[in-house]
Amino acid sequence: MALALSKSLSKRLSSVRFVSVLPFVSAICVVVGVAWLLLLPLNANSRRTYISENALLPGQASTYFGGSEQNIFRAYKHEVAALANATSSQRVEVLGSILAAAGLKVGRQKYSYTAAGEAFSGENVYAILQAPRGDATEALVMCAGWTNADGQLNQGGVALELTLARYLKRWSVWSKDIIFLISEDSRAGPQAWVDAYHDQHHPPHVASLPLKSGAIQGAIVIDFPSGQRFESIHIIYDGVNGQLPNLDLVNTAGNVALHHYGIRPILQEMWHHSDSYEDRLRTMLRGMVNQGLGHASGAHSSFIPYHIDAITLQTHGEGWHDEGSLGRLLESLFRSLNNLLEHFHQSFFFYLLMAQKRFVSIGTYLPSAMLIAINFTLGAIGLWIESVGSSILGAGGIPTGKTPERDLFLPLTAVLVIHFLGAIPLTLFNNLPASSLTPAFVVFAALNAVLPLLLARVLRPLLLRASGGTEKQLQLLKCFSLLILGMFLSALATLNFSLAFMVGLLAAPVTFVPVTGRGGMGKGGRALRWGMYVLLQAVSPTVGVWAVARYWRVDVGEILREAAFGWWVAGMWTQVVVWCVWWPAWVVGGTLVAGGLSWGQGEEEIRERIVEGKEKEKGTGSGQGEKEKS
Repeated sequence: MALALSKSLSKRLSSVRFVSVLPFVSAICVVVGVAWLLLLPLNANSRRTYISENALLPGQASTYFGGSEQNIFRAYKHEVAALANATSSQRVEVLGSILAAAGLKVGRQKYSYTAAGEAFSGENVYAILQAPRGDATEALVMCAGWTNADGQLNQGGVALELTLARYLKRWSVWSKDIIFLISEDSRAGPQAWVDAYHDQHHPPHVASLPLKSGAIQGAIVIDFPSGQRFESIHIIYDGVNGQLPNLDLVNTAGNVALHHYGIRPILQEMWHHSDSYEDRLRTMLRGMVNQGLGHASGAHSSFIPYHIDAITLQTHGEGWHDEGSLGRLLESLFRSLNNLLEHFHQSFFFYLLMAQKRFVSIGTYLPSAMLIAINFTLGAIGLWIESVGSSILGAGGIPTGKTPERDLFLPLTAVLVIHFLGAIPLTLFNNLPASSLTPAFVVFAALNAVLPLLLARVLRPLLLRASGGTEKQLQLLKCFSLLILGMFLSALATLNFSLAFMVGLLAAPVTFVPVTGRGGMGKGGRALRWGMYVLLQAVSPTVGVWAVARYWRVDVGEILREAAFGWWVAGMWTQVVVWCVWWPAWVVGGTLVAGGLSWGQGEEEIRERIVEGKEKEKGTGSGQGEKEKS
């Protein structure tokens, strides 16, 4: 019996000693995770892109778009220009008549969304080319918004799609239907159409589609606003909530453009890419920012959540390529997609592109985010062990043999309440009108700066009355907070790696916040805690939102407006991670630091009074018991 007790106590003591090493292990995990990411652009850690699906046969089919078709394109471009100031109904009527004249079945759809107090309404028009060699079970989509993602009139894109609809109708090689979609814009319009196509719309705000085809295998969006000669093609592939199209589609577009038509492909707005380490890293980081934000980067983003691989081809610069080159590129891409025997599945859906010919897959980059998430879990484990260290030791460090006890109610309740408080900014910023978003954010940021100080004042009397002492309660409070954060980020890393990495890196200082509620109140200790408080404010979610606005060079209200639009229209959930996962963990860390600035001042006197009060209550109760016995 004594031997078993001695072994048990020695294990507990060794666990307590192990706790002192965990902060260093957590710091190493963060440093290694960042270093891992920075090493990815090297040749040894990345791979050359390749096409896995042999059935695509990119560039193998001859293309004939050009000549007289370019004259038709110019005529349609004048038609589009004449409709620039027309109403939505007038525009759809003319475009529908042009598509019907080409021998296609035409459908129309009206929609209306409301987000951030603004109405997003319009009317889409589309036509279906029925495949001569198909049975209407599969389809491809060619889309051109009347305005592109930047709000510009997509004059060349719409004219080119009308020209291709007339041109492709003459060919008898199609085994899949081709749907030509001209949406009102490049945001709400495609989303309304694809939702209705899959019967996921909400009538009467979004009308049903009068015509449908089969399962959509792929979609190509044309962004050609100028309609003039261009120098290169910008391939945009980021989807909502960090989803990406199959890598084979991106590689097919890049290879056909570069090797068959001499059009230089560009990724992530890297207009001048030298394939150096710096350019690869910059391309990768830009892709991570776009993926982490989870917003819709174009009309193609609406298709990806429905497992439809889609990209946007955007012309850039001034060069010698014209509508003929772009038309042949689109013809070749649709010929390749027409060869597909089944849905895209051979290549990667989780990847980071750092050049048109260079990428890393999920198995290579995932450890960097996982290491940062493990840092929070290790911190929680250390605090859990540390919270019982003093309860198994008596005076002079002699083991008492007592069973460790923890009072979990208060810290667990506090953590859950703080997480539920995240619903306040989530609801607030998703429902306020656009004109009120900036003032509301300024007020919230000011309150957020003093919120930890207020919570520290509220928790102080509760912690003093809790069993086990203030320090143990603080350890459990931080333990549960880090445990939830590490759990969420570990799961999120497999869905949206970039968001998990960025949130984990910005939240990493929370792991190293001291939990002691007493001591360290000298001048040096207080200065250190104020420095930590300022550091936590610098990496707070509100500062993160402001940094995103600076990155995009727009107002904070515009970022919140875009987030509200994504929430109500595109199903974007990035703000859930920010306000319900990251913000609560930051609040707990800030409360611990703020508590160290006030806790300990008069704490012993207050605790003595509480103890005296409890002893008096016990004495009164025992006296009453003796009287009852007598």
